[in-house]
Amino acid sequence: MAAERMAEGLGTTPPARPLDAVDRAILRILRTDGRASIRAVAEQVHVSRANAYARINRLVEDGVIRGFSARIDHERAGQGASAYITLKIVQNSWRTVREELQALPGATHIALVSGDFDVLLLVHAPDNRALRELVLTRIQAIPEVLSTRTLLVFEETELGHGRTNRPTDLG
Repeated sequence: MAAERMAEGLGTTPPARPLDAVDRAILRILRTDGRASIRAVAEQVHVSRANAYARINRLVEDGVIRGFSARIDHERAGQGASAYITLKIVQNSWRTVREELQALPGATHIALVSGDFDVLLLVHAPDNRALRELVLTRIQAIPEVLSTRTLLVFEETELGHGRTNRPTDLG
């Protein structure tokens, strides 16, 4: 609840607490298996269940863990066409554009970036026809969008999932 209020700008974000080796190990485990039980986490990081429970709750309350979700195979879920779409937008229109993009079907990641374009958007669609419609009729219809470029994804690999022995992996 507090994290939601802060995300909406209704409170100030407290300073981040430093993460120790146990916190980082917990993050690696949960990133690999978000359904891992408290008991399994505690055993793997060699702390009591109460300690693991308290640490996970603190990581959630501090906003380090933003939620738990399933990793989806988009192709098997009927979303066989994927693309990164770059957008150039009107200066100072990020919040408006972000709201519009969040409402798009299949949008899974939106980032405000620096460089030759302003926004990077990852979308998944049933097929190329649906992807084309999304770009041409929905995204390009947003008044603050000046231009787009679509980069089709031929193959993708998620990193950081299923690997638990990388000392530099923070989660």
